[in-house]
Amino acid sequence: MKKLLYGWLMVWAAMSANFSQASPVISLYEFAFNIDGAISKGFAPAGVNMAGFNTSSGLGSISIKLSGAGNRYAGLFVDHEIDETVNTFFNENGSSSGIAAAGQGWEIDEPGFKFGNIYSNFLAGQLDGLNGVPAGLEDDVSMASDWRFVLNTGETATISYLFSDIAPTAGFYLTQFDPDSQAAIFMSSSLRIEQDGHIPEPVSLSLVGLGLLAALASSRRLPASAPAR
Repeated sequence: MKKLLYGWLMVWAAMSANFSQASPVISLYEFAFNIDGAISKGFAPAGVNMAGFNTSSGLGSISIKLSGAGNRYAGLFVDHEIDETVNTFFNENGSSSGIAAAGQGWEIDEPGFKFGNIYSNFLAGQLDGLNGVPAGLEDDVSMASDWRFVLNTGETATISYLFSDIAPTAGFYLTQFDPDSQAAIFMSSSLRIEQDGHIPEPVSLSLVGLGLLAALASSRRLPASAPAR
């Protein structure tokens, strides 16, 4: 009897160890683009390439190409979850690392279902550069990053976003962290301006390094104003 009980305990311990060592599940709840004031929720508008992006996990790369002279704007909002089915979606915090480049905006906040204003700021193209969900004030975390720049005739801008579970080694980036799972998502972006034959313009914005970064795609969509979650 003792041997049988010991055997079951060994099986239970092995199962527990496998469960505790399982990779955290990262999923994407919602995403949206703001291109010169035009909002696209849950799909890629013209000029956006999402071939390298996994819309289920929310990891990978996204690029936006814009041409046409004038003042231009491009922003991306994302709402990821880490191990939502294991420890909920409101136990996470955010942080920023490095110094944002000229023309680069950002925000980390609760997505607007309770108290955050990130989504309304994103719609207005006015990210506030603040973290509304720091360590110690865990909640539902969402992130957004945008770029403001000027294009001259014949120039094309490429805005690149990268999402990874591996931290960048340099540059400015945002982090969403789950202290229970000890897992994180890293969001970074860069801007490159090219002219005639794709020769990079010698502007400071083009020198920003992208680095390495960090969904169950839900049919649930963010409304124009924040509802109760």
